[in-house]
Amino acid sequence: MPGPPSRWRGPRSSRRPLADFSHQTVLLKETVDVLRPGAGKVIIDGTLGGGGHTEALLARGATVLGVDRDPVALQAARARLAGYPSFSTRQGNFGELLEVAADVLPVDGVLVDLGVSSPQLDVAERGFSFQKDGPLDMRMGDTGRTAAELIAEEDEVELRRILEEYGEEPFSRPIARELKRSLPARTLEAAEAVKRAVPRKAWPNKIHVATRTFQALRMAVNQELESLESLLAALPRLLKVGGRAAVISFHSLEDRKVKETFRDMVGACKCPPGFPVCVCGGQGDFVLVSRKAIAPSDEEITANPRARSAHLRVVEKIR
Repeated sequence: MPGPPSRWRGPRSSRRPLADFSHQTVLLKETVDVLRPGAGKVIIDGTLGGGGHTEALLARGATVLGVDRDPVALQAARARLAGYPSFSTRQGNFGELLEVAADVLPVDGVLVDLGVSSPQLDVAERGFSFQKDGPLDMRMGDTGRTAAELIAEEDEVELRRILEEYGEEPFSRPIARELKRSLPARTLEAAEAVKRAVPRKAWPNKIHVATRTFQALRMAVNQELESLESLLAALPRLLKVGGRAAVISFHSLEDRKVKETFRDMVGACKCPPGFPVCVCGGQGDFVLVSRKAIAPSDEEITANPRARSAHLRVVEKIR
């Protein structure tokens, strides 16, 4: 689906200064506790972002390799965590850890936080927000197609598929048609296109009418589900025996993919209900650390409303 990589087209000033790259870390204590950091443990934070999870892991004695596709995030984290000699960074996609981190594998832990960081959402020039005017970009890194280019280059049928699959958008057909007709170059132009396409009486009450469309475009631009699938498939080779993988997701598509893949890795019994003993031979190389997804506390949600939809799932390699 994506075309050939292209370099960042925006001016250098469109990237927010490092001092402003701050982000409220979600499920911090819960995530660090399940990864069991300590002296001699090597952990990969595949979505380094502002470095909140990594700082806590380093403080407990772990060696951490921070990976992120966003060069601004990497620079900010290097500055923030410069006092930790056991910390290093590499630019890359978490779906390519087998290549990006080949020389340190296997490791004791892998962490990915699939949310978009606050600096990415809040900086208008990054193009993620339907409430702030900026170029319709949405790239987490500095290569690849922008959202505006995706809309211009894909046909209406493919655009509709993206909105349906990644955004679960019930009005995907008229929205795709209007986006192709108007070819928005800026975020507010795209949001207005969605408003024109969806009947006013059908606008959702709890979210902005363009929320699903912007989510779908962002996921397509950054190939988020494809990266997640690659990461999950690589976990048996990324982790040592006894190593753990922790994945924080923020919407149902991601969480469903993680839940189903972890279930398959564990080798859950697939016998029909009522069988007295297992006859399917289901047995995997992993165990679930928590049977259900770990959710934020009420206190965390009050302090950081963006944490409300977070789900943490964890598996451990046992053989």
